Amino acid sequence: MGIHGLAKLIADHAPSAIKEQDIKNYFGRKIAIDASMCIYQFLIAVRQDGNVLQNEDGETTSHLMGMFYRTIRMLESGIKPVYVFDGKPPQLKSGELEKRGERRAEAEKLLAQAQEAGEQENIDKFSKRLVKVTKQHNEECKKLLTLMGVPYIEAPCEAEASCAALVKSGKVYATATEDMDGLTFGTTVLLRHLTASEAKKLPIQEFHFSRILQEMGVTHQQFIDLCILLGCDYCGTIKGIGPKRAIDLIKQHGSIEEILENIDPNKHPAPEDWLYKEARSLFLEPEVINDATVDLKWNEPDEDGLIQFMCAEKQFRYKATQSWGRLRSRHKRSLQKRLAVHRASCPSTLIERRREGKYVVEKKCTSNRDNRTLERIVKQNPFKNVGEIHKEWTAAGVSASRTTTHRRMQDMGFSCRIPCVKPLLNNRQRQKRLASKRTGLLLSGPKLCSLMKVNFAFTLEIRVPDAGRREERHTIHVA
Repeated sequence: MGIHGLAKLIADHAPSAIKEQDIKNYFGRKIAIDASMCIYQFLIAVRQDGNVLQNEDGETTSHLMGMFYRTIRMLESGIKPVYVFDGKPPQLKSGELEKRGERRAEAEKLLAQAQEAGEQENIDKFSKRLVKVTKQHNEECKKLLTLMGVPYIEAPCEAEASCAALVKSGKVYATATEDMDGLTFGTTVLLRHLTASEAKKLPIQEFHFSRILQEMGVTHQQFIDLCILLGCDYCGTIKGIGPKRAIDLIKQHGSIEEILENIDPNKHPAPEDWLYKEARSLFLEPEVINDATVDLKWNEPDEDGLIQFMCAEKQFRYKATQSWGRLRSRHKRSLQKRLAVHRASCPSTLIERRREGKYVVEKKCTSNRDNRTLERIVKQNPFKNVGEIHKEWTAAGVSASRTTTHRRMQDMGFSCRIPCVKPLLNNRQRQKRLASKRTGLLLSGPKLCSLMKVNFAFTLEIRVPDAGRREERHTIHVA
C-alpha cells in the first residue's frame, strides 16, 4: 500500500527533488527492485481476455512472462537489476493484512454477482482485486532469474527496507518500487515506473531523499512521523488530518507527541492503542539484510535451462521465448567497454573494434575531433563518394546522417558537385577508372602518368579530383 498521498505532497512541496528520466540514463547502474511489487503488477497487467495467462495444466504464467521480458528490457538498456524478495511480514503489519483479507473476501462476493449478471467490466475489476502473490510465484521467479543470470536477494523482512540498506551502503544506485515507503526507510534515491509497461510511456520518476528533507524543512524522524500521519501499513492515523494539514502540523510541532498535545481530541481523534511509536521504530531501525555479506554477480544466461523451464515445464512457445539471444548481447554493453571507447582517440581503433563485432558507443558529431576525423577520411581517398565517407565516419563512433556529413564537408571547403544522395562517381565510372589505373592511363593528382604503348587509337577523357575534391578534366589522344 505504501504511504497515502506522499508522491503528490512531495511534488507540491519539494518539486526539485523529483527528476523525470529515460531508461537509457541508467546505463551501467545497479538497481535494487522490489520483486513482490513487480510480480503483483504482472499478475494484474499480463492478461488475455481479462484472465491471467495459464498453461494447459492450469498453472498461472503471467508473472513469468512479465518478469522475463521486463528483465530483458532492463538488461538491454544496460541496467544491472537486483531483485529483492519479501521475507516474513512484521508483526505490526498483521492488521493491514487482515484488512486486505476482508477486502478480498468482499471482492469475491462482488465478482460472483458480476459473473451472474454477465457484467464483463465488473468481472475484470473484481478479479484483479483477488490477485495475491503466493510463495509459488516467488519461487518460480527466483528460478527464472537464476537461469537468466540475474542476482536476487531474500530479505529477512520488508523488501523496501533491504533495498534502502543496499542503496545506503553503496551496493546499488537506487531502489525501484511503486510504494513510496522506500523513502521512509531512508533510501537516498527512489525510482518509480522503472518496471512499468513500455506501452504506457511513463517517464521514470527519480526521487532524491536529501533534497526532499531540505526543501520540506524536516528531519528524517519528522519525515517518518509525517508518513505515519498520512497513513502507512503498520498503524492507523488521526482522522480528519489530510496531507496539507499533516505537514503543517509537523513543521509547527515537530513530532506526533507534540501534535497530540495541541489538537482537539474530539475533532481529531487518534486510534485506540495507537502504535505510532512502534511504527516509527520499525522505519528507523528495520530488520534488513547484512550488506557486508552481499556479493552481487551477473552471470551468462543458461539457454538450455531456460528452454527446459519455460518451454518444457511451463509450456511457453519456443518462438515467444527466443529473446534470450538478447541476453547474451547485453554483456557486450558493459560500462567498462563504453568508457574505453570514449577514451579511444584514434578512429581506426574504433573501426577495427566494430569489424571485430565489439560494441562501439555512438556520440553526436559536436567536437572538433570529429571534424578532424572526417577531414582525415576524405583526404585518405578523394575518390570516395559521400555514402562511403558517411559509412566510415559513423564506423569511427560518430552518430551523423548523410546530410550532416555532406554539410560538414562543405563547411570544411570540400566541394561536392553532386548531392549527397548520389555518389560522386557511379559504378561504371569507378570501374573504368580502376581499369585505367591498371593499364597505366590514370592520372596521379593533377599530373599525367606514363602511358603504355597500344596498337589502336582512341580518345579518353578523365576527370581527376585533387586533394580539395575539385575536378580537372583532361583529354588524351592515343594513336
